[in-house]
This record gives sequence, C-alpha cells and structure tokens, in this order.
Amino acid sequence: MGRAVTTAVLADPRALQRSLTRAERRRKLRAFSLTLPLLVFLLATFMVPIAALLMRAVENPEVAKALPRTVGALQTWNRQDTPPPAAFAAVAADLGALPDRADAANLARRLNSEVAGARSLVLGTYKALPLEGATTPADVKARLVALDERWTDVRYWQAIARNGSRWTGGYLLASVDLRRDAQGQVERMPEDQRVFGRILMRTFGISAVVTLWCLLLGYPLAYWLSTLSARRANVLMILVLVPFWTSILVRIAAWIVLLQSAGLVNRALMSAGLIEQPLALLFNRTGVIVAMVHILLPFMILPLYSVMKSVPPTYLRAAVSLGSSPLAAFFRVYVPQTYPGIGAGALLVFILSIGYYVTPALLGGADDQMLSYYVAQYANVNVNWGMASALGALLLVATLVLYAVYRRVVKSELSLG
Repeated sequence: MGRAVTTAVLADPRALQRSLTRAERRRKLRAFSLTLPLLVFLLATFMVPIAALLMRAVENPEVAKALPRTVGALQTWNRQDTPPPAAFAAVAADLGALPDRADAANLARRLNSEVAGARSLVLGTYKALPLEGATTPADVKARLVALDERWTDVRYWQAIARNGSRWTGGYLLASVDLRRDAQGQVERMPEDQRVFGRILMRTFGISAVVTLWCLLLGYPLAYWLSTLSARRANVLMILVLVPFWTSILVRIAAWIVLLQSAGLVNRALMSAGLIEQPLALLFNRTGVIVAMVHILLPFMILPLYSVMKSVPPTYLRAAVSLGSSPLAAFFRVYVPQTYPGIGAGALLVFILSIGYYVTPALLGGADDQMLSYYVAQYANVNVNWGMASALGALLLVATLVLYAVYRRVVKSELSLG
C-alpha cells in the first residue's frame, strides 16, 4: 500500500509539491509551538511594560476627568484675560461633583506641577463646597474670588486649559526642557528651569567616563586571558565573574568602607607618605565612577575575550617576521581585529551605565545623580507618573539610538571588510 502511494506521488509532481508544502507547514508550526511560551513571556514582561510606559508618558487624564465642564467652558477663552463667569460656575460644579477627596488631591497635585500653589487652591475650594446661595454664574464667581483671590490669577486657568486634553506631549517636552506657552506654542523653558538637559548630559558624561575606564582596564586583562591555556583562563575567568554573584548593595557598602576618610584606601596612602590629608573619595564623582567601573568591568571583559580568542596568534608573529616592530604589529594587526569586541563591550557598558540609580544615589553627591534618580524621584516622591514615564522614555530612546548607531557602524565595517 505504501509503495503504491509513493509511486502515485512520484507520478504526479503536484501531489509531491502539496506533500512537501504540508510537511514544511507542520515543521514551522512545531517550531512556532516550541517558541510560543518564550514569546508570551517576552510580551508579558518586556513589551507590555514598555508600551504602558510610553502610553503613560503622553496620558494626561487628571484634568480632563475631573473638570470636564470647565474644560468645555474654556474652549473659547483667549487665555489672557480672566475667564467668563461660566468658567467659574463650571469649576465649582466639577469640584462639587468629585466622588471623594482622593480625586481632588490627584487633580490638585497635577495642577500644582504646572503652577505652584494650585494644590492649596483646589483643595481649599473643594472643602468649601457647596457654595450656598450662589444661583448664577456671576454669584459663583464672586463667592470663589471671595474665598480665594487666586481664582483671578489667569495662570491657574491657563494650566487647566493646557491640560484639558486626555493626551498631551507636555511631559515629553518637559523632559527636554521645552514647554507650551499660554497660546499653545512650543518654547524653551526659562534658564533657571532648564534642568533635564544638564542632567542628561551629566548622565552621558559619567557613562562615557565609566566606559572608557572599563575599556582601559578590561582590554589588557582580556588580552592576557586570551593568551593563557584554556584551563588557566577558565580558572581566572571565575574571578572575573565573581561580581555577578555578589549583590550590588554589598559591593557598594564595601566601597563605602574602602573610600571613606578613615577607610583602607586613605589609610594606605597616608601610611605610604603619599598624602598628608585624607582624599575626598566618597559622596562625589570619584566614588561613583570607581564603583561603577568595578561593577561593569566584567561586561567589557567578556565580549573582548570572546573576540580575542578567535584571533589567530600567528598573525602577530607573521607581522613581526615581515619586519614590523611588536608594538606596531599589535596596534596595526591585532587591535583592528578586536574592534567588534570593543564596540560590543563599550555599547553594553554604556547602555547599562545610563540607567544606573543605586550607585550614584549612595556614593555620589547632589551633582552626581543621573537621570534614573529623577525617574525614581518622580515615581516615588512626587507621584508624577507622567513625568517619570517621560524620562524613562527618554532613556529608552537614547538606548535605541545608540544601538542603531552601533549597528550602522558594524555594517559599514563589514562592507568595507
């Protein structure tokens, strides 16, 4: 029977094609079913949180949800003069319709991030509602102004009008020191409020210094490991990987002990007569860089070592035998072949560095905090998830841009090679 089916299939090319197509489809379905759990895991733990982060960075529900009548009443307002009485009546009605104090607190916190003093204004008005005896919009306006004269300040009304939409680019603009003026036009923030540009440059500067030191320390170590026998290299590689098995907090605590004024480093330098007074190695940029280099050094060594092991040692010997000096042969023959490892290690260390939070927070001073510190500040202290998400999105974009640049450089090198 099987031989007859085989003969029929061979006799009909179309039947053979259909059989091969079904077999290929079954193979792909089997492969997809094996990878499906991993895809679901990545979707749930990686893609969904990133999508939620990006959405929260442009979501602005507090004002639109709490003050719908007020937002509608301000649609035709010129944003320069005091709003009409209908807007005062609308804000009183909206605040009076809030279910509980928590909703008023959320609204007050959101507006206070735009204009200082909005929190006390909103909560004070919320406590005074309802306004007895106010039957017309003009009466409501008079009662609100008598309750708090700040209701005549157009800045608070401008903040409500700017944030009337459920979706906003205000958080993303603020993360790069931009904002919208009263008319909705994008402009730079005042000089004394431009903070995130400096923080971003500081983050990149610290990350670049850490990456450079990791490269300077990791390259000779990786080269030495690549020249050893496999058994000795494996034993020493365990020492390189020891930091992976130790908690970051434990390592930071150890550096605090080492770098403090009466720590081992200062005592050793003073005992050797190299210094007379303890060096300031803690709670400044020096301590941050030292600890970050120690933590991230393995991420530089591993890519370098894997590339160096694939470089035949005969290349250097051939260059020397052809008349080149050992130093020139090393830099002209050997180093160019390790560029992929240098690029991979530098990219990995730099990307990990720009997201560091714990190390600068514990070992650095006020001028050494990186962008991730302010993400945590907005999320945990200020409870401004929109701003925290916008800063997180800024770090994500920086990471993607760095990766794209790295890919382009690698492709250009491969095409030239």
